Amino acid sequence: MELTANTPQQLRQTNMSAILGVMRRSGAVTGTDLIEATGLARATVIAVCDDLIQAGWVRELPAQRTAVQKGRPARVFEFDATAGVVVGLDFGVAKTTALVADLRGSILAKATESLGEFTAPDAERLASIDKAIATALASAGVTHEAVLVAGVGIAAPVDRAGKIPHSQPFWENFDIGIQENLRDRYGWPVLLGNDANLAAMAERWMGVGVGTEDLAVMLAGERIGFGLMESGRLLHGAAGRSGEVGLLHLVDGVGTPEGIAMLARDMAVAAVAKGSAATVLSTLEGDITAEAVFAAAAQGDAVAGRILNDIAERMARVIALIATFMDPELVVIGGAVAASSAVLLPPLQVALAGFMPNPPKVAVSTLGDAIVTLGAVRLALDYVEKHALELVPGV
Repeated sequence: MELTANTPQQLRQTNMSAILGVMRRSGAVTGTDLIEATGLARATVIAVCDDLIQAGWVRELPAQRTAVQKGRPARVFEFDATAGVVVGLDFGVAKTTALVADLRGSILAKATESLGEFTAPDAERLASIDKAIATALASAGVTHEAVLVAGVGIAAPVDRAGKIPHSQPFWENFDIGIQENLRDRYGWPVLLGNDANLAAMAERWMGVGVGTEDLAVMLAGERIGFGLMESGRLLHGAAGRSGEVGLLHLVDGVGTPEGIAMLARDMAVAAVAKGSAATVLSTLEGDITAEAVFAAAAQGDAVAGRILNDIAERMARVIALIATFMDPELVVIGGAVAASSAVLLPPLQVALAGFMPNPPKVAVSTLGDAIVTLGAVRLALDYVEKHALELVPGV
């Protein structure tokens, strides 16, 4: 972090954020540890630690003297991860998932509420959010007063002002006053984020993308969307539409932005309806899923194998397109379908190598269907660290 500021208040905020950041990533630390990590003067470090203790962010632990130590023992400080909690939400088409996490990001509770499609009244959909939050908070054993910030992921772009563009009807269905409802109801700061962007934040925080500066995360369940990071910085765009790939019908061999789950399901249904060669897929009747198709392919089913290869080549074309413009080191396939998508990797990487020299590495996420919710938690935690002076912990 660059420790520069133009006013005493900004300097105090910068120093506090730097020290809080070190403490959140560490266990118990001494003043010397903080000086080495931040480059701040000892007097500044001790003054900031005292301010943080008084504010409720940090606690001082009993000093420990070694057998050979002379003089006054070093003071020991620790970030208080229980000073408050954050809420992460994934508000989707058919369900709302809420996570409650402490201030180090440890998940304390999870709750999911099913809801109708977008035909459900806005009030009903907002009520599902409230119910998921209430259930998760109760499971975590905390009240809404302990929440410092809430992050919310939606399947639509979000501009820098927190607004949803109204250029596609699908996106508009998420513009139902989520932020206003939660602010009015609970008084929290509420941050809205695109689901693929939040997925990228989650992967770089705790997924297979940890330590990767140039990263692309492809959510590819029902529709394809990318969260893109360059040099560790999330790419946003003028209207929040970086990574939106709704115009894939312009790409030869792709044709639509349909995702892996939808493609596998629809291709399998079409193959069965045509009376294709003997396939175990025909025994599934109305229960054909991407997971079932990929499992059949892994077991040597020829029809399922062709579907897998078709999807692999199609995803390789999409990844090659993104990689041409962005040049990521790693592309991660994320979302609920990620685990079953591992079987796609060998044919996908072969196809990708045929489309471009030096293709990026491709991996599947280990975060499962929690990827967006975890990203929402990360979004909230980043806000806490940046705006610590404006928040009141320990309520």
